[in-house]
Amino acid sequence: MRHAVLALMLLAAPVLAQAPPAATAEQRRADLDRLFEDLRRAPDDVAARAVEARIRTIWGQGISPALMLLVRRGMRNLEANAAAEAVEDFDAVLALEPDITEALVLRAEALARAGAPRQAAADLRRALALEPRHFGALASLSQLLEEAGDAAGAFRAMEAALALHPRLRGGEARLRELRRRAFGEAT
Repeated sequence: MRHAVLALMLLAAPVLAQAPPAATAEQRRADLDRLFEDLRRAPDDVAARAVEARIRTIWGQGISPALMLLVRRGMRNLEANAAAEAVEDFDAVLALEPDITEALVLRAEALARAGAPRQAAADLRRALALEPRHFGALASLSQLLEEAGDAAGAFRAMEAALALHPRLRGGEARLRELRRRAFGEAT
């Protein structure tokens, strides 16, 4: 996968670390619903990034400080191109809390870098089952599908990511290129 996905996750690390105490599931869902609508209507990239940060904060709620240390260590290992070590870190997080969406997305990045794209795709699909609006997981899945030679699948995943986050960095250009590859349409 490309470093852009890791960059998005690294940007989220400070936000995850500052997550306020968890709200009720109903409040969290209502907040996310409102924020995703705000994200779709964001007038510019600056506003979109601010809303994205708030979404990531909510996604990070409930991660204990001990698990956050493992997540950060895994992210540092990814940044240092130590994919196998990063996989171990995220494995440890997910062994303790199997439903942490961000850890699944990060482990997918590490698995892809370690040469295990099928396992990476499985983690992304699990993350999307937990949080169907995870635009980062959709963008990562798009990359994996493209690398596997499925341009049409990659296009659909990227299109879904952009439907959620229309100002996703590099998203429109990537979608045009995938459309051209998948369907031969002029950009």
